[in-house]
Amino acid sequence: MITVAALAPSLDLTYLVDRLDHGRIHRPIELVRCAGGKPLNMARSAATLGADVEVIAVLGGPTGDILAGTLVEEGVSTTVVTTPAETRTCVSIAAADDGSLTEVYEYAPAIPLEVWDRLVVVVSAAVERRSGWLSISGGPPRELSTDAIASLVRIGGRTGARVAVDTHGPALPAAVRAEPALVKINRYEAADLLEVPHDTDLRRLAEGVAELSCGLVVLTDAHRGALALDGSVAYRASLPDVHGHYPVGSGDAFLGGLLTELDRGAALIDGLRTAVAAGAANALVPGPGRFLAAAVTALRRQVDVIQS
Repeated sequence: MITVAALAPSLDLTYLVDRLDHGRIHRPIELVRCAGGKPLNMARSAATLGADVEVIAVLGGPTGDILAGTLVEEGVSTTVVTTPAETRTCVSIAAADDGSLTEVYEYAPAIPLEVWDRLVVVVSAAVERRSGWLSISGGPPRELSTDAIASLVRIGGRTGARVAVDTHGPALPAAVRAEPALVKINRYEAADLLEVPHDTDLRRLAEGVAELSCGLVVLTDAHRGALALDGSVAYRASLPDVHGHYPVGSGDAFLGGLLTELDRGAALIDGLRTAVAAGAANALVPGPGRFLAAAVTALRRQVDVIQS
C-alpha cells in the first residue's frame, strides 16, 4: 500500500495549441484538466498501474472541491485536510509545432499551523493503519519550516513505514538526513544539494547523496533515463529513442511506477523498468500523470537496465 502526503496540490490545466506566439489570442486544440501537483501526479500514476493508493491532501476553496471530486472520479482514495486558503492552479501551454512548453505555476498557499497539525495527525494515523510506503513529494508551501518534510519522514519511520522522498530546494537536505528508505530526485536537484556542477557524473552524484542518507538513491536524468544506487550496486536504466513532447509529471510517473513495483515486493531492476516506462508513457500525452497502463506494459519491454 502507498500513502501519499500531498502538501501542495494544484488544479493542473494543460492547453495544447498549434503554435505559441507572444501577444496574440490562442484557441487551444485541446484542454486537459486534472488534479495535479507532484504528489497527486504520482498517486494517479501508481493507481493507474494497480497500486493501492491513499492520498492525504491539503485542499481549500472551490478549487480544492474540484480536485477532491476529480480524485474520486479517478478512483484514488482521498482524505481531505481542509485549509482556508484556495488551492492553487498551474497552467502549461504546449505548442504542437515545435514541442515547446510554457509553464505558469502559482506558488502553493501557506499552510496555517493548525492545518499542519491536523495533517500530521491524519498522516500518522494512516501510516499506522496501512503497511507499505509513505510518499512525500514536492516542496513545502511557503512559511512552513524547511524541516517540515523531514518531520514527516521521521513520523513514517517511527511507525514502520518505508518513506520515499522527492523534494527539492531548502527542504531537501533535512529530508535526506532524516534517512528515508528512498530518495528520488533529478540530476539538478542532486547537484544543488551537493553544491557541485550540474554536469557531474550521475554515479558520483548518487554516491554523494547516499553519503547523506542510508537508503536507496534514485536519480532521474530526463530522457537519458535514471541511475539507482543500492548500497554499492548501481543500475542504469534507459529507454532509447522514445521522447515525448509532454514531460510535465514524468518524474512523478517514474516514482509512481517504482513504488508500485517495490510495494509488490518486486526486485529493484523490475521497479526501474516500470518506472522508466511510466515516465516515458507520461511524456507521450498531455497532462501530468496521465497514461494508459497498456502503454507502460509495451514500453517496459524496451527499457535497458544494466548494472554499472
